Amino acid sequence: MKETIFLFLAIYLFTGSLAKNTTANSTPYIVVLGIAQDAGYPQIGCDKECCRRAWKDARLKRFVTSLALVDPETKKWWLFEATPDLKEQLQLFQQITKNVFSFLPHGIFLTHGHIGHYTGLMELGREAMNTKAIPVFVLPRMETFLTNNGPWSLLVQLKNISLQEIQAAKPVSISSQLSVTPFLVPHRDEFTETAGYKIQWGNKNALFIPDIDKWEKFDQKIFDLVQQSSLAFLDGTFYNEGEMEGRSLADIPHPLVHESMARFRFLPDADKMKINFIHFNHTNPLLNINSAEYKYTTRWYHVAAQGAVIMFPH
Repeated sequence: MKETIFLFLAIYLFTGSLAKNTTANSTPYIVVLGIAQDAGYPQIGCDKECCRRAWKDARLKRFVTSLALVDPETKKWWLFEATPDLKEQLQLFQQITKNVFSFLPHGIFLTHGHIGHYTGLMELGREAMNTKAIPVFVLPRMETFLTNNGPWSLLVQLKNISLQEIQAAKPVSISSQLSVTPFLVPHRDEFTETAGYKIQWGNKNALFIPDIDKWEKFDQKIFDLVQQSSLAFLDGTFYNEGEMEGRSLADIPHPLVHESMARFRFLPDADKMKINFIHFNHTNPLLNINSAEYKYTTRWYHVAAQGAVIMFPH
């Protein structure tokens, strides 16, 4: 199997089948604009075999985790996370959707204040696009952080962005058929709280939890949330314990993919197939579609693919 996932633009339903004419359909859909951990793939300073392949072959590069939510009915779209790869991801979105939608999103939802999740806001400043009042949806601590700390505060002062404070467990209606509900997630909250999101369309919903310390610290039962969802993008940062030589995972806790699979082993197969692991560290073998871990995981689950378009099920 050739490793050409980068910009392969495959279009698939959450069930795995192909979706056709997405821009002509009124059904909302999600575009995966990035799947890597905050520092991207390959990662700065990495000369291990896991990165050497991607340094040699640019097609294997992966952007930092980000999703686009698209509403063909209103011709609007929203971005989840403003990553350091924002400018490339906006281009990727236009390429996938064939320039049908506006270049800039109608709003940006941020999860938290770690570098891969908000620093792309710099591209909206006067040194770059100099945008006008792009709505940026944030929980209260994130709003305070962006308002009171430069250079982000300048984006607020110059009205490049318009901060929209949202509250955990309170839905935000973004179109006649879509709402987004934030919820708190336990994570390393040095500067801000951490949000997960439930994207609701009628009685269907998609979960987005790219960062969490451990499932057992969560005040909600992820097993139940997956069963209640139509689609779930879940933290897959590390596959196993031995990936990070010289660093303790106690300092950067995440649910290991093999731990998550053990937790979900009693889910019906149809529920397992809702899960897309995402947010992969450069050491994670799931970035290599030829690895034994990738082949094993994809027997039951999806591994999020950059460029994929995923329809909400009817």
